[in-house]
Amino acid sequence: MTMNKCWTPAVTMMLTAAFLLTASPASRSAEAANASMRNASGPPAEVLCGLDILKRDNYKLLEGQRVAIITNHTGRDRDGNRLVDLLVKAPNVKVVKLFSPEHGLYGALDEHVGDTVDEATRLKVFSLYGKTRRPSAEMLEGVDTIVFDIQDIGARFYTYVATMGFAMEEAAKHKIRVVVLDRPNPITGLAVDGPINDRSERLFTGYGPLPVMHGMTVGELAHMFNKEYEINCDLKVVQVEGWRRAMWWDETGLTWVNPSPNMRNLTQATLYPAVGLIEATNVSVGRGTDQPFELLGAPWVDGQKLSALLNAAQLPGLRFVPIEFTPTSSKFAKQACQGVYIIVTDRNALQTIRSGLTIGWALKTLGGDKFEVDKIDNLLFNKQVLKAVKTSDRPETLPNLWREPLEAFMKVRAKYLIYPE
Repeated sequence: MTMNKCWTPAVTMMLTAAFLLTASPASRSAEAANASMRNASGPPAEVLCGLDILKRDNYKLLEGQRVAIITNHTGRDRDGNRLVDLLVKAPNVKVVKLFSPEHGLYGALDEHVGDTVDEATRLKVFSLYGKTRRPSAEMLEGVDTIVFDIQDIGARFYTYVATMGFAMEEAAKHKIRVVVLDRPNPITGLAVDGPINDRSERLFTGYGPLPVMHGMTVGELAHMFNKEYEINCDLKVVQVEGWRRAMWWDETGLTWVNPSPNMRNLTQATLYPAVGLIEATNVSVGRGTDQPFELLGAPWVDGQKLSALLNAAQLPGLRFVPIEFTPTSSKFAKQACQGVYIIVTDRNALQTIRSGLTIGWALKTLGGDKFEVDKIDNLLFNKQVLKAVKTSDRPETLPNLWREPLEAFMKVRAKYLIYPE
């Protein structure tokens, strides 16, 4: 099955139907029923984020403080009110400065961002994704407390947690308190997977020795960074209420707001830690289409061969359909690409990082030198695992390479978990 242009939201249903038609009537019925059951959930919970709790307590935590806010368009309460607007109106709180992360205050930019002014409040917005990625001493002058409120998605190379970490480091230097308004991990707080970052420095897409999927909230990460990385800032985390680690975003009752321009739904967030691993290579991951991270390919890829090889790998919870697509922008803009569309058949069965690296292995196996396999390490940050991707003939054994380091991380991680399963 192919489509020649960008995808519509209905393509997932169409492709799933095409997949099911390849089976017998009995197996089609069983597969559809089982997939529905595996992903079913009850009525959404009434989860309250840290901002909702801060608001409910009438902002007492910030009374008498000169506040700088690090946030974007995701920093909003259950009713859709922006953190910035709420704090500007809060009693005995003075908002003095705003900071924005990658994609800017409104989450609309896919480029480096300059300093701007917030249209609603006329406050200056200092960009932490422009000339600097950490607030300077000059930027922090006259600040008593930094409030951080940004929605993460649970992947190490999603840059918002590094922005938080860098801000905590600078706050510690200048004796400024940090208040983190916590939010749920949308792909659950149970998914911990992948090799540990082997770089010694704290990088923007690899802030310390984390696995690719950390299975933590930003508040839990803040506690871990503060202690394990010896930042030792004055830290307060305002916890989420009503969230359990096993919850996916669609079980929280919270409104989905695209955390970044190409993160448009929960399926994309679920696939991002896998598909994002190959984004630095010469493969399109669907930017410039309607469904980024749900498809991938390139002009040099044979979609039918790639689909067959990936389906033969029997990756739990996934099926692959050969496709054609033409991105309107980004990598391979206006060039016809072949590749695969990814169907999530059971999100709770996923072995996400094995899947992402198996995609890399398959592209190397079929493409040879055409595929820039070494660039996987631009986000993987693990030379041993990269070597195995390049040389192994059994990609199903790749998780053995990170099992023991991951177990060691889990022991450290356990000390900072706030929420129950």
